[in-house]
Amino acid sequence: MLVTTRGACLFGMDAIGIQIEVNVSMGQGYCIVGLPDTAVKESLHRTEIAIKANGFQMPRTKLVINLAPADIKKTGPAFDLPIAIGILAASDQIVKSKVLTHYLMMGELSLNGALQPIKGVLAMAIYAKDAGLDGLIIPSLNAAEASLIEGLKVYAFDHLNEVTQFCNHPELFSPFQKNDSDKEASIIYPVDFAFIKGQFRAKRAIEIAAAGGHNLIMVGPPGAGKTLLAKTSISILPLMSHAETLETSKVYSLTGKLSPKSGLMQTRPFRNPHHSLSAIALVGGGSIPQPGEISMAHNGVLFLDELPEFSRAAIEILRQPMEAGFVSISRSRQTVEFPSRFMLFASMNPCPCGYFNHPQKACTCSPSNVRKYLHKISGPLLDRIDLQIEVVPVSYEELTNHTITENSITIRERVQNARAIQLKRFNERSGIITNAQMQSYELKKWAQLDDASAKLLKIAMEQFQLSARAYDRIIKVARTIADLDGSKDIQNQHISESIQYRILDRAAWGQAY
Repeated sequence: MLVTTRGACLFGMDAIGIQIEVNVSMGQGYCIVGLPDTAVKESLHRTEIAIKANGFQMPRTKLVINLAPADIKKTGPAFDLPIAIGILAASDQIVKSKVLTHYLMMGELSLNGALQPIKGVLAMAIYAKDAGLDGLIIPSLNAAEASLIEGLKVYAFDHLNEVTQFCNHPELFSPFQKNDSDKEASIIYPVDFAFIKGQFRAKRAIEIAAAGGHNLIMVGPPGAGKTLLAKTSISILPLMSHAETLETSKVYSLTGKLSPKSGLMQTRPFRNPHHSLSAIALVGGGSIPQPGEISMAHNGVLFLDELPEFSRAAIEILRQPMEAGFVSISRSRQTVEFPSRFMLFASMNPCPCGYFNHPQKACTCSPSNVRKYLHKISGPLLDRIDLQIEVVPVSYEELTNHTITENSITIRERVQNARAIQLKRFNERSGIITNAQMQSYELKKWAQLDDASAKLLKIAMEQFQLSARAYDRIIKVARTIADLDGSKDIQNQHISESIQYRILDRAAWGQAY
């Protein structure tokens, strides 16, 4: 007898509907067809033991399971549940109700029948709603993230027996309801700008970067506070909108890193990978394409500490995603896209010993070693980094000063006000929400320079031999500084300050090249 259940498999950021056809007929042997991977093939062993452990019978006739469409690769253990329910229905051990065809069901089975959490539930829930299905049947630990999709009935269970009872008597069960107590309390950040001593110039640059969505690199000696400043930056970023929350949560759902309690990302992500990571780990990929670190940092910050220590192949691959806001991964059978709209924060020492241009300590590196070290970062990549600042050592007087400076909440209010101005400005431009994303059309319309500002920028261009990309980025940063000041037009002081954030283009640093 043939029975069909509904499932889904992941394809990049989206879920694709899969029909699980189970046929029990005369003969012998079990088989799964439809391009299953090893985890799906092993599903028959898990489901057989789980079915027997809960008082049901495994058919001793020919059992064929087809995962349609057959030309799409099926991966992962999440097909355990629809296969098990299909087997029980095809062998007349449960009622063949509309639950089988009107509900999408996915879940991994333990050998005792317990349901284990799975990845990508948020994408599956979006598909189920778009496909017009009545609801979603999933493990209880995935219920919170599935409930983020409004208008979709979510039924969450802990055991195979509960699912069989639901199939027999669906009217006896109620959809999952997220309690108000499940919501996270107010966000508390582990670090605050108020407790960072000195570094006022670096704090200002990070505020500008956060307000306009700009990339930033900090150059300075060991122990100057570059890593702490980068980690604290997350505390001044504006709260995510509902759309941004869903986008970011969807990426983390694909990797199984969402909190079972809240079901969504509460804060903007801050990713700080080790410099030993590979290019694939950074950008994403694999035989079954998965998001990399740049996608995990979507709508947040990707911090590359000690940038020159990363492999050249890994960091150069950042150039296209930084511009496009997404990364495209192509394989022979498929091409998938993952979002990558992130702010790149990087830090580096000025030389191998770390003390080139240090105000007190002498550098022990030869000029050739300094040049070789700095050349690990290519010019095209540096061109894409809007803010380039030098972080100087903190003096003893600043370290022992107990005066509390501006806290992150105060700075975040200014950042949010600047972001609100940008949202209003780009309201009619799809895909643009910050100044850093402006193209030539937006620059001509929203970032016009007066004569004095244009003259100042011309002098800087000629003196530092800046590229056309650097020209655009100076204007974008100046536009953000003007937004922080509440100024409608870019003024001379805004351009002047923006030019100061190109320290790697200056003559003093140029000698090191």
